[in-house]
Amino acid sequence: MTLNGWIVYNGYLPSNKFRDFAKWIKHAAAKQHIDTTIYKNTELLGLLSSESINLLGAGRDNLPDFVVFADKDIYLAKQLELLGIRVFNSSETIAASDDKIASYQLMASNHLPVPKTVIAPKSFHRTTVNPIGDYQEAIDILGFPMIVKEAFGSFGEQVHLVDTKAELAEKIGQLQSRPFMLQEFIASSFGRDMRLHVVGDKVIAAMTRHATDDFRANVTAGGTMQVYNPSPGEQKLAVAAAKAIGADFAGVDLLFGTDNAPIICEINSNAHIRNMFDCTGINVADSMIDYIKTKIQ
Repeated sequence: MTLNGWIVYNGYLPSNKFRDFAKWIKHAAAKQHIDTTIYKNTELLGLLSSESINLLGAGRDNLPDFVVFADKDIYLAKQLELLGIRVFNSSETIAASDDKIASYQLMASNHLPVPKTVIAPKSFHRTTVNPIGDYQEAIDILGFPMIVKEAFGSFGEQVHLVDTKAELAEKIGQLQSRPFMLQEFIASSFGRDMRLHVVGDKVIAAMTRHATDDFRANVTAGGTMQVYNPSPGEQKLAVAAAKAIGADFAGVDLLFGTDNAPIICEINSNAHIRNMFDCTGINVADSMIDYIKTKIQ
C-alpha cells in the first residue's frame, strides 16, 4: 500500500519555524517512500453546507491517507477528520494542548504532578475596579513569587513572574477578558527545564534547556540546550502526560522540583524538532513517520 499524506502549517505566521517543521516531516516521509504535500491552512478552507462537508482549494479532489497537523487551526483539523482522514495529532489533542488550563485539568485528573494552580474566574470585559480582592485565597495558597500564565500562548511569551500583590494586581488588570491562571513558582527549576519528545509509548529524544537571566528556559527566548538522559521515571511521566491529552506525539516540558522530582510544565502537540536534532543528533521526524505507518497500514 502506497501512502499519501499532507502536512499542514499556518500560512499567517511570520516565522518560518513551522514551514521548516513541515519540510523535516516531508523529508522523513520521502525516505520511507511516502508521498506528502505541504499545505498552508490558508489553502484548505472548510466548506459546510446542508448537502456536504468539503474543502476549498487544490487538495479537495485528492484527499490523503493521513495529515500531520503542524498548526493550531482546530477547526480545519476537525474538518479533515469529518472527511474521514486520520489527523496526527487529533483536533481534540491540539485543542487540549493549546489551552493550558484545559491541559492542566487533564493532568490533575490523571493524578500527574503539576504545579499547584488556581484558575482565574472568567471575565468577558474589563471591570472599572481592579478585582485583586477576588484572589486573596489564591495568594494565601500560592504565595510569592508567583507565576501568572495565560491559557493561550507560545514560546514562553505569555508567562509572567510576579513578586508582590501590587504586581499581581497590575497583571490581572492587564489580562482581564483573557483566560489565565495563577501557579506556584517552582524555584528549584529557575532558568532550567527538560524537553522530552514522545512518540507513541516512547521518549525518542531529550534535552535540558538553560537560561542565565530568565526564569523561563525557552530556546526561542535565548536559552541554551544540552543532551539529557532522562530517568525511567521521567520517561514514564512524559509518556503519561502525552497520553492524558491523547497525543500521538508531543514535546513534554518538565520542571525540576524539590530533589529534582519532575513536575509537568506543559505539553506541546506540535513541538519543533530542529532544536532537538541540533542538540541530540536524533531526528524525531523519522520516528513520527514510523509511528504513522503503524496506525495507517
